[in-house]
Amino acid sequence: MGFNKKFWATTFTLTGTIVGAGILGLPYVFAQSGFLIGLFWLIAIGGIMIFTNLTLGEITLRTRGKHQLPGYAEKYLGPWAKKIMLAAVIFGVYSALLAYLIGEGQSLSKLIAPNTPPILFGIIFWLIMTLLLREGLKGLKKIETWGVIAVISIVIGIFIRFMPSVQPHNLLPIHTANFITPIGVVMFALLGFTSIPELRKEIRGQERLLKKAIIIGTSIPIILYILFSITFIGVLGSSISQVATLSFGPLMTILGVFTMLTSYFVLSYSLSATFKLDLKTSKAKNFILTSLVPLILYILAEYFKIIGFTFILGIGGVISGGVTAVLILLMARKAKDSKRSKSQPEIKMPISLPIIIILSAFFIISIILELIL
Repeated sequence: MGFNKKFWATTFTLTGTIVGAGILGLPYVFAQSGFLIGLFWLIAIGGIMIFTNLTLGEITLRTRGKHQLPGYAEKYLGPWAKKIMLAAVIFGVYSALLAYLIGEGQSLSKLIAPNTPPILFGIIFWLIMTLLLREGLKGLKKIETWGVIAVISIVIGIFIRFMPSVQPHNLLPIHTANFITPIGVVMFALLGFTSIPELRKEIRGQERLLKKAIIIGTSIPIILYILFSITFIGVLGSSISQVATLSFGPLMTILGVFTMLTSYFVLSYSLSATFKLDLKTSKAKNFILTSLVPLILYILAEYFKIIGFTFILGIGGVISGGVTAVLILLMARKAKDSKRSKSQPEIKMPISLPIIIILSAFFIISIILELIL
């Protein structure tokens, strides 16, 4: 295929959306359950997410007109689904943005001025991202392509650098009592649903490559997560902070900054597009909902210190990801049967009733377990 700029820009948009604060929380929860259990969940949920992302990709290709997730839900399932999807998307994005602001504040504070309150750097980061958001899709492509290349390079560089220091015995313990502990953070770390409609726009004219872009764009994070977790757990064992990169030196902290920067931008852009396209909000209201609300949540969270980094990831991952995934599966079945949708999309996924029931049961059980345990 050679180097296809549009294809890789599309691929990296998905990778950049997925690789965010989640990667920083994985070593902590993997250390609690044992690396091998974490690896099991990463591969299992990774496979489910690739399937669901491709299913959503098929929906976007079948559907005429511009929509975000709530718009697709309303078109194929009705107004009730739009409300649920909108709530799930907003909850998930706000959870992610809040986690990114907390992580960026702590990372930049440690990197630049350890004695300065992290909230100051979190607010500065928010301001920069808000200004970049005004560039729209043009800014998105620039941020994603170079941001993802930086993240991939740093993770691989860190793995190579610390591989001699990895202690195999740190990777072998299995803590069955914490078997389900990684589910929420793993699911959060693999979420990229909100960017799929944007991929459809980015790759316009080369839709035949969308399937490959989604598979590669979702697989890159899985590989990075494995290398990242091996490095941290192999070297540090169970002595890992909730924001993993804070357990190492400056290079690790820079990695944390890049991973959260790329995802923050894409999620803010997708949220803005959701309010604009599906709720028809004004520019002023859009700014308040997309930019000011996350800032207010961040200031309150930092002031009252009521929630932790991995707690946000876990709750945001299973609730937003689980509800969204179930609706995507239901939408896909309707889209295939709709006479108004494109009959021969470039992606065709096998969506049968047993598949919908099995995957939906997994997502629903995950939500219940995360809430009660």
